[in-house]
Amino acid sequence: MVSRRDFLSKSIGVSALGVIGAPLIGCTTAKAAPAAPFKAAPARRVAARRSLVLAQADVVPSVGMAPPPDIFDAQALDLEFWLKPRTLTMIRPQSGERASVLYWKDGEVIDSAYQQLCHLMRDVNGKETAPIDPKLFETLWGTQAFIARYGMEAPLEILSGYRTSKSNRKLIEQGIPAARQSLHIEGKAADIRIPNLNAEVLGGLVRSFRQGGVGFYYRENAGGGWIHADTGLQRTWKG
Repeated sequence: MVSRRDFLSKSIGVSALGVIGAPLIGCTTAKAAPAAPFKAAPARRVAARRSLVLAQADVVPSVGMAPPPDIFDAQALDLEFWLKPRTLTMIRPQSGERASVLYWKDGEVIDSAYQQLCHLMRDVNGKETAPIDPKLFETLWGTQAFIARYGMEAPLEILSGYRTSKSNRKLIEQGIPAARQSLHIEGKAADIRIPNLNAEVLGGLVRSFRQGGVGFYYRENAGGGWIHADTGLQRTWKG
């Protein structure tokens, strides 16, 4: 059993996503600030984005490729999107686990579901579980829910979630990209991919949430690359 006390002390408002002033994760007792004005994306713009996304979904990414212009933009989301129940569907290729978890409803995190998600995001190699930053779950859910609006309902593959310091050191020794002060160690990062979705599109969407860092990792193999998402400082890089 893990504790989420340290991660649930702050509400997420306009400074985090720049979309609405109400706490998005729904895990604090603080009063919500008035919602900031927003406009829903025009229907023609949404239709155009859908066409562009479907056209580029199966494109093989290249290291020098720039993110497609304005296909996915979380800043266009309205209040209704953030108030609906949140279910995360994830796969852990390492362990073969797959789960669909309703973890947020009626403005509150469901604690048992949060615990289940933390277990799914555990260090599979080190066999340890730790609290995961709820803001990270928010970004992962938002990413999955956003693309579902375009008819692309697919699970998130979690290649790496929480890591123990020992596991992180092993990755470095094996030459696998891993920062010595990795946010994975703090439960604030995940390496993800979505089957058949162009990595540039996925990374561009994650970046548009403005929740933290986004790393683009490309690999020319059957599994392809992945996107690193964290809740640290806003920054982007390619590895």
